Formats: sequence, structure tokens, C-alpha cells
Amino acid sequence: MEQKSVTLTDPEAFGLFGVKPVASGVNVTHATAMRVPAVACAVGLISETCGALPFKLHKREARAAVKDHPAYRLIHDEANPWTSAEDLREALTLDALLRGHGFAQVVRTSEGKPMELHRMDPGAVSVEYDTLGEPSYRVRLQGGGDVILAYQDVLHVSAFGGASPITLAREAIGLAIAAEQHLAGFYSNGGRPSGIIKHPNKLDAEGAKKIAASWFQTHGGKQAGGTAVLDENMDYVPISGTHTDAQFLENRLEQVREIARAFRIPPTLLFELSRGTWSNTEEMGRQFLTMTLRPWLKRWQAAYARVLLSPEERARLYVEAVTDDLLTTDFAARSTAYSQYRSAGVLTANEVRAGLNLPPMPEGNSLSNPYTTTGAEPAPANPQDDDE
Repeated sequence: MEQKSVTLTDPEAFGLFGVKPVASGVNVTHATAMRVPAVACAVGLISETCGALPFKLHKREARAAVKDHPAYRLIHDEANPWTSAEDLREALTLDALLRGHGFAQVVRTSEGKPMELHRMDPGAVSVEYDTLGEPSYRVRLQGGGDVILAYQDVLHVSAFGGASPITLAREAIGLAIAAEQHLAGFYSNGGRPSGIIKHPNKLDAEGAKKIAASWFQTHGGKQAGGTAVLDENMDYVPISGTHTDAQFLENRLEQVREIARAFRIPPTLLFELSRGTWSNTEEMGRQFLTMTLRPWLKRWQAAYARVLLSPEERARLYVEAVTDDLLTTDFAARSTAYSQYRSAGVLTANEVRAGLNLPPMPEGNSLSNPYTTTGAEPAPANPQDDDE
């Protein structure tokens, strides 16, 4: 077998450290990718939303919340004494977006009931599969050595295909980084030359250097835009822009759209509003819930149920992410929906008040239609009619 030795600076060795060189010559890692504003916005939007949405445990038949189960506290309140359930979901979703996988160890009581969830560094965990495809997790310990955990003891959330969007879209992200670096160098050097100074005589290197130094001293930096005075019959020839300059901004906008495609986020949510209108922006907001968030929420629901519920409990209980908070901003539409549910006898007054974060009323548990039932006492009979 042929063997080849490489040094740590060779491009072939970059993959050993998670560094992905791309055609643009930029090494893309999860750290360098987060310096691209579009990537940081997409990662933060998905991870923070997954963390902020409440998760609850319900009965399948009665569809009522089961608050006395240990899993309810872990998914709704706190994962451990120093980490809330929201913070753990945000951290693991962030790990999956940046590195492909997010892991948390399940700490159980002596009876086997889940007690705490603790995040594990994705770099210290490797997934191993047996012949049937059942996963187990090899965790490298800080003090040395490793330990094998069964799949029931590891909360595992992975990105699409088990690969981070940053890895799959590293060419597009690398091009965005290269464009950013080019633009930074362009402006750090004072931008494109606005013109050329022509001298009637042939100058040696020292003379040209002196003229250039004098020009930059009097018309560079904060002095740019001042009135120029030329002597020795020198002439100033302005340089007009090129088609490449005109297309540079459009190329940068296209990279934002490419990153939006990689994360399956509508471009308007990354503040790329060049083609955004009132109607399509509202529709893209709904697409973010159904096409971007829903797959992540489904993975979280399945991961929670797999490690926090026994097979017998999964037959009668289920974990659900409540997405109503994403609709609270459109108060008029939400009020119309509540009104229709109330008149159809689907929701009681107290259920509507709970959705509005208001306390219940003693008489608010009836499903009667308030728009057709007044609840008034019947009018008393006319005494004159009784006499007749």
C-alpha cells in the first residue's frame, strides 16, 4: 500500500482538524462561517426559535398535559439545575447546525427514570452502529479513556443527512468570505483609484515614488475629495467604473440567497429584501414554520420520546412542540381564529383566556356559543294575561 506523508500545513491535512478548503481559497470551519452575517443570522434564527418554543407532554386520547411525569420537567422547565430546557434545545440545535450533531447525556435515577440532561461536546462523541443499525455512542472522557453509552441514554439531534449545512454549503460560504475579504482590502487601500496622474516627462522610480507619496499625503484618507493642484504640466485622468464593479453588489446578494437555500430559510428572514413585498414576506414567514422549523421540531419530538419515555409510555403519551407563539404577532388574525373556534364550540372561554395568558373565570368552562346564548332570565309573564 502506498503511503504519503504530509505536514500540518498541507491542504491534505486540513480535514483532520475540521478545516475545509474550498475553490475560493478560503478555509471554511464552523467558526469562520459564523463570521458571515447571513450564516450567523440563519443559525441563530433556527436554534433560538427551537429553544424558545415550549415543548409539552400529552396523553394521546385525552390530549391533556401530563405534568406529573419526570419528562415534562426536562422538556418544559429545566434540563438540569443550571440549564433550562430552552437553553439546552438552543445549544444542541446550534451544535447540529454547526457540526452536524447535538448530544446530551440522560442521567437517570436508580429506578431508571430520567432525572437530568447534560450537553456533551460533539467533538468528544462518535456514533457506532451494529449490524442491525442500532447506534451506540463512544464518549471521550476529559481525564482520558472513553465510555460507551446506549442509545437510550443519549439525546441525539442531527442535521439533515447527518452533515452540517456549513459543510454542505462550504463553497457558497467560502465565496461569501472571499468577497468580504476582497471588499475589506479594497476599502482599506482607499478603494479603487479614482484617476491617474500623467507626467509629460519620463520619471524614474524615485521620482514616481515621491509624486505618489505627495498625492496620498494631501488627498488620501481624511483628505480625500479635496481640491488638487498639479504642476509641471501634469494631467489627471479619471477612471470610470467597470461592469464588474456594478455586478459586485448583486454577486454579494446572491451569496446571501445561496446561504438561505443551504439552511432552507426564506431570504427575507435573512434581511435580503431586494425582492420582498408585503404579501410574499408574510407567506415566507409561514413557510419558515412549515418548511424550515417543522423538520427540526419533529426531530426534537422523536429524540425526546426515544430517551425519556419507555416503549409502553410512548403508546399512550407523546411530546409536542407548541407553535402558537409564532402566530401571536398577528393579533387580528389570532383574534378572528379564537372567535371562530369559540362560536363553533371548539374552545371554551377559559381556553381562549389561557391562550391569551389570562386567568380563568368561574363561568368560563362552557362550550355554548356566546353569540347566540345570552344567559338572561326569561321574561316574567304579564299579570294581565293571567287574569284573562
